[in-house]
Amino acid sequence: LPLADGSDLGGSIRNPASFCNLVGLRPTPGRVPAYPTLNPWFDMAVQGPLARSVDDVALFFSALVGDDPRVPGALTDPGSTFYPVAPLDLRGVRIGLTTDFGGLPVQAEIKRCIEATGRLLESLGAVVENACPDLSDAGQIFHVLRAGSFRQRFTSLPAASRAELKDTIRWNLAAGEALTMADVDRAIAARRALYDRVVRFFGSHDLLIGPTVQVLPFDVEQPYVTEIEGALMPDYLGWMQSCARVTVTGCPALSLPAGFSREGLPIGMQIVAPVRAERRLLGFAKTIEAATRYGAKLPDLITKNRGIAAR
Repeated sequence: LPLADGSDLGGSIRNPASFCNLVGLRPTPGRVPAYPTLNPWFDMAVQGPLARSVDDVALFFSALVGDDPRVPGALTDPGSTFYPVAPLDLRGVRIGLTTDFGGLPVQAEIKRCIEATGRLLESLGAVVENACPDLSDAGQIFHVLRAGSFRQRFTSLPAASRAELKDTIRWNLAAGEALTMADVDRAIAARRALYDRVVRFFGSHDLLIGPTVQVLPFDVEQPYVTEIEGALMPDYLGWMQSCARVTVTGCPALSLPAGFSREGLPIGMQIVAPVRAERRLLGFAKTIEAATRYGAKLPDLITKNRGIAAR
């Protein structure tokens, strides 16, 4: 497909974009109005575009955005705001760089890739420093609010239908049904404080870059990652916290091809911008895309017992 749309709660646009050497954009909540929806005020799940280039993502994005009176949080900027994309001049642009979004386990090859990108940005005139807003409680906030959304979606299902759900969905539903109102209140208050920290961060930084996913693409027959660099994952969401933590901020984030592992597996860089700053985000991504051209490299077909080589 030349263009595809997706939905992203914990990374379901950004993760596949990273794994497939594509560009994937998770926009600010409300930028792409979603209707119908169970809760029009629930703003963690969003819809957005995936494509092979920043220009194609921006083109599709321009067709998806716009006002919708049925959606109370819909943003009203027209599609022409985001396409065509003008490259962002990086001279003097202030960039925070993190390899772990505040202490998450991340495979070493991915960290090296993000660090190399930081050096490239400096060579293009950007001011890069190791910096990240405090996201230490974002994972817990995400778990509570996600579980609450699963409760809302699935709790009315009869037992026979619940049995047909996959085990990870049943696990998240059970977590949602175990929540108290106090749990939800604490998560909402914590999210408010987290957002204040993010706003302060972007007062001194224009953008934040880091890994899209904490791991390289893994075997399709493996349900999910259970260990990263010796750290055991507490549940099936553990390996995607680099995306989930950003979700909680409400900020737009884009996954951009950023390199390859020694075996040729794609590595995506996650670029995060302030809320409603998709135009800046796309312009920055286009500049980096032109400087690296990683997205233009095609991997050989993978086989069971050998890696893939980019060509």
